[in-house]
Amino acid sequence: MAKKEPISLVNRDRLIQMGIAISALRKVRGMSQEQLAEKANMSRSHLSAIEAPNMIRSMSLETFFNIADALDVDAAALINAAMFPDSVIKGVKSDGKSPRNP
Repeated sequence: MAKKEPISLVNRDRLIQMGIAISALRKVRGMSQEQLAEKANMSRSHLSAIEAPNMIRSMSLETFFNIADALDVDAAALINAAMFPDSVIKGVKSDGKSPRNP
């Protein structure tokens, strides 16, 4: 059996952002985790792990597409909703200055 490689820090942050976006959109749609999991053909515990920001859970593309379809959102839009620009993460305004150090 092949050894599973650890998730890189960059991808760890991306997976956390994706889980938060999925959770937020699920709540906006008025769905419980159970409802979304059933509609996306996955277990509720797997969905819970994906949504939890303190647990880093990767997912297959099939699972990702199933979640997007179940949320009635284009997969590309879900990715875009989940990915904050570096300027937001680093706290840099459009003028290049940090809001903490004007």
